[in-house]
Amino acid sequence: MQLLSIFLMTPDPSGKSSSTGTLVMMGGMIAVFYFFMIRPQAKKAKQQKAFINNLQKGDKIVTIAGIHGKVNKVNDDNTLEMEVSPGSYIKIERSAISMEWTTNINKPAVEAKK
Repeated sequence: MQLLSIFLMTPDPSGKSSSTGTLVMMGGMIAVFYFFMIRPQAKKAKQQKAFINNLQKGDKIVTIAGIHGKVNKVNDDNTLEMEVSPGSYIKIERSAISMEWTTNINKPAVEAKK
C-alpha cells in the first residue's frame, strides 16, 4: 500500500511520513532520465562533432536535405564547398551534413547471399 501511496502522492494511511520513499523514487526517476535520455544524446552529439571535424577533401557526403556530393574544399568558417555534379559546386554549413546517411552511403556493399 505504501508504494501505491508514493505513486499517487497521497499521505500514507498509517499516518507515517514516507519522505524517504519519495526521495528514493525521485532519485530513481532522475537516474533513469540520465541513463536513457541525456547520456545517449550527449554521446551522439560528441560523435557528430568528431565526424564533422574529420571531413576531408574527396569524402562522399549527404546533407540533411538529401543532397549527395563530394567535399571539394574545407573552409575555416565552418563551411565547405561540395561538388554535386562535375563542375557544379555549392557552399554548405558543416552542421548540415547527416552523419547517418553519410555513413550508410560509404558502407561497403553487402554481397548477395547465394
